[in-house]
Amino acid sequence: MSDEEHHFESKADAGASKTYPQQAGTIRKNGYIVIKGRPCKVVEVSTSKTGKHGHAKCHFVAIDIFTAKKLEDIVPSSHNCDVPHVNRTDYQLIDISEDGFVSLLTDNGSTKDDLRLPTDENMLTQEDVSDLNFC
Repeated sequence: MSDEEHHFESKADAGASKTYPQQAGTIRKNGYIVIKGRPCKVVEVSTSKTGKHGHAKCHFVAIDIFTAKKLEDIVPSSHNCDVPHVNRTDYQLIDISEDGFVSLLTDNGSTKDDLRLPTDENMLTQEDVSDLNFC
């Protein structure tokens, strides 16, 4: 055996994957899918019949979960699509400070104070606060 010290350079990300593969034919309405690199919520799915030369195709219409833009994609139903890991956390609003930071109550009773209110004019005119996305 050699006494040399071996060094391995890793270029892989140590974190968990942001997506997982799922067969296109199993993705349903109100599910999630990645279209053009964007995480989206599926609002409509239609499946065409198998043609004489290939697979049935799934046509997805979805809304980007961050920008609310409508995206579409057509994928063979037997092929895998990327599906994002999505989890939603609801907080109760406690206070809004003068400098624009919000104080939120978490499920375990602690507070989260590191989020600032959005300054985008379109978001500020929304009446339903539950639609605001804090990143």
